[in-house]
Amino acid sequence: MPYIKKNSENVKSVNIYFEDIGRGKPVVLIHGWPVSHEMWEYQVNALVEAGYRCISYDRRGFGQSDKPWDNYDYDTLADDLHEVLLALNLTDVTLVGFSMGGGEVVRYLGRYGSTRVTKAVLVSSVVPLLLKTEDHEEGVPREMFDEMVANLNNDRPAFLKEFGKGFFSEGVLNKPVSDEIQHWMWNLAIVASSRATVQCVRSFSETDFRSDLNTITIPVMIIHGNDDKIVPIKATSELTSLQLPNAAYYRIEGGPHGLFITHKTELNQLLINFIA
Repeated sequence: MPYIKKNSENVKSVNIYFEDIGRGKPVVLIHGWPVSHEMWEYQVNALVEAGYRCISYDRRGFGQSDKPWDNYDYDTLADDLHEVLLALNLTDVTLVGFSMGGGEVVRYLGRYGSTRVTKAVLVSSVVPLLLKTEDHEEGVPREMFDEMVANLNNDRPAFLKEFGKGFFSEGVLNKPVSDEIQHWMWNLAIVASSRATVQCVRSFSETDFRSDLNTITIPVMIIHGNDDKIVPIKATSELTSLQLPNAAYYRIEGGPHGLFITHKTELNQLLINFIA
């Protein structure tokens, strides 16, 4: 199995599972919570067919990567991304981060700069800040995340099944994806470490990326569905687009959080056009 091996010089380093498919300009895809790199199936297929090299990896604690007890803060997650780029000697990279993964993209750029990265894409991203605070009234109240953590600790499998409905904005009269897609997403999520699943709720909800955004000088594309019931667009991408006024910003009409499935054709074409 392909792994970025643990860096003996970094006590926080872990073995990171990755897939490297195709040839051409490299695109590194960073998955969302609480699934794994496999969520990118439809994007990898389209990008490889378009002539790009796709590298996708499992965040620590998820998928087939190591599952340590601690160190799920964004500085450490950005360090993991940095190790992926170094180990594979990647340059002229386009970083694509979905949801929680958008935070890794932005924190990486704030922490390491853009020497190896030429473009970045934020899809349904938690950036700039998800939590409601005194200077971020648009955010989500802390009680919502406390409830998520309590439900995860009480019955994680049941929580993940219910979460999947909101992930695709499923309702009584609205069923955007099949039962099989829901089951697939559940299977990707259930193999994650329960500890990592909980710790990452705190990381993606509480981390403030506004200062990281101020360091970005490369081209950025922001994509978000206006029917996102997991990461509210007005608290995140709307504000990111204001902080990065030169970024390309696309609001997907009727798009739920999981638009990489429901609006895959539109998303894939936006990615191909932007990378080109």
